[in-house]
Amino acid sequence: MAIWLKEGKSESEIIEADEKVKRKVENILNDVSKRGDEAVRELSLKFDNYSPDNFILNKNEIENIIDRVNKRDLEDIKFAQDQVRNFAKKQLECLKDLEVETMPGVVLGHKNIPVNSVGCYVPGGKYPMVASAHMSVITASVAGVKNITASAPPQDGKPHPAIVSAMFYGGAHKILCLGGIQAVASMALGTESITKSDMIVGPGNMFVAEAKRQLYGRVGIDLFAGPTETLVIADKTSDAEICAVDLLGQAEHGPTSPAILLTNSRKLAEDTLAEVDRQLNIIPTADIAKNSWKEYGQVIVCESLEEMIQVADELAFEHVQIMTEDVDYFLKNMTNYGALFLGSRTNVAYGDKVIGTNHTLPTKTAARYTGGLWVGKFIKTCTYQKVLTDEASSKIGEYCSRLCALEGFSGHGEQANIRVRRYGGRNIKPYAVAE
Repeated sequence: MAIWLKEGKSESEIIEADEKVKRKVENILNDVSKRGDEAVRELSLKFDNYSPDNFILNKNEIENIIDRVNKRDLEDIKFAQDQVRNFAKKQLECLKDLEVETMPGVVLGHKNIPVNSVGCYVPGGKYPMVASAHMSVITASVAGVKNITASAPPQDGKPHPAIVSAMFYGGAHKILCLGGIQAVASMALGTESITKSDMIVGPGNMFVAEAKRQLYGRVGIDLFAGPTETLVIADKTSDAEICAVDLLGQAEHGPTSPAILLTNSRKLAEDTLAEVDRQLNIIPTADIAKNSWKEYGQVIVCESLEEMIQVADELAFEHVQIMTEDVDYFLKNMTNYGALFLGSRTNVAYGDKVIGTNHTLPTKTAARYTGGLWVGKFIKTCTYQKVLTDEASSKIGEYCSRLCALEGFSGHGEQANIRVRRYGGRNIKPYAVAE
């Protein structure tokens, strides 16, 4: 039976906090919907102390901003973008159009069609999330999206040079310096100056995630990607130092980022708790990581590998770092996760920044029913049908007529009957049932 050596906030406390976020986001979305640019400008001034003549950066502004990025940083950005782009292209190769003759004269098929326009949100906040530009903009570009708008909040009252560079080299057609709920709302709903998109993608804080949730339906979204979650699964072959590093390395994302150690070794659990306390005295981001660990950190001790699998699948976390004797056991048996990081040689930071897989991943147990952002999220698989012969139309029509009668859909049935009469030469009265 699993034992919690450390617990985080209770479920009821989390629900209460979520309700407060929900109400705040709802009010802001309504305001942007009603007042457009005026509301967006007020919100940007309030939250980011930023109110330019135009939130959309022009060509000269983009060039001047990129010129401020040093050569090494640009080289590193382009290296990371090459990894993301290459993997996305390989994923795209897996998506094939289909056309098949399922019976004589009946052809069925599907086409993979890119979404026409996408708004990509890139988080800023305390950290400029340069890598998030790669993950959304490049992947949309590889998918073939024709109109890509990318938006990120200002840093110190102006666009962040590295983020703008990543958006530009990633393939964004329009770049905004705008953050938070107001950015998501303007791209989703449209304003006088900002064209609305068909789909909104990208990670963000609890407010951005809630905005996407409330906007879903009016626009498409990639997934619910809220505050970062990290689960470290380790056994006695691992050590406390690396476990603590991997927990705190993600807890620094923000004060509501859960980090959990799941192990079958009581000694490792206790040693890791002590090591976390030690590292919180030296990590430069301790002010955030300490609060995150206090409120949301957990340490769980299980009796067996099977129980570890069960608990991990119930948690359905975004990032799952596996450091056990047999990492492939978890790859084979786990079913609910955003992304796996197998073995001590890899880690979540590699996936977050540079290795090539996408870091926009499901949170809040959404991994039970979806994977993360990938090139296929930007593509609609749309079916089509062709009936090539009179004989095929008549044959399908007879089945359709009877099945429509079974459900009581007389109008549907007549769609079939008229074709049985016309193409099959059958004398069926209007709205009768083909025998």
